[in-house]
Amino acid sequence: MYAIIRTGGKQYRVSEGDTLEIEKRPEAVGDSVVFDEVVAFGTDSETRLGTPTVPGITVAGEILEIGRSRKVVSYKFKRRKNYARKQGHRQKFTEVRIKDITLG
Repeated sequence: MYAIIRTGGKQYRVSEGDTLEIEKRPEAVGDSVVFDEVVAFGTDSETRLGTPTVPGITVAGEILEIGRSRKVVSYKFKRRKNYARKQGHRQKFTEVRIKDITLG
């Protein structure tokens, strides 16, 4: 059984027991989180697509860690113009373990 959820402007395909890094959420480590924006749901025998979401299906998870990912360096350069700009960025993330996909 799997579900495709939408959170933080992105979509993720999840199953029970999966661990994924999503955009930072306001909850603390150890809290439970419920994703109710389920775009699609599937089992071995059926597949349901949402318009825009599938009603009655929720995905529950537990927050494992809140952190920052590796640094991404953005570098702009124009030759022979004495122009160079370097900027670094570390995106904040929340690591979530999917506990349950509930049909309602």
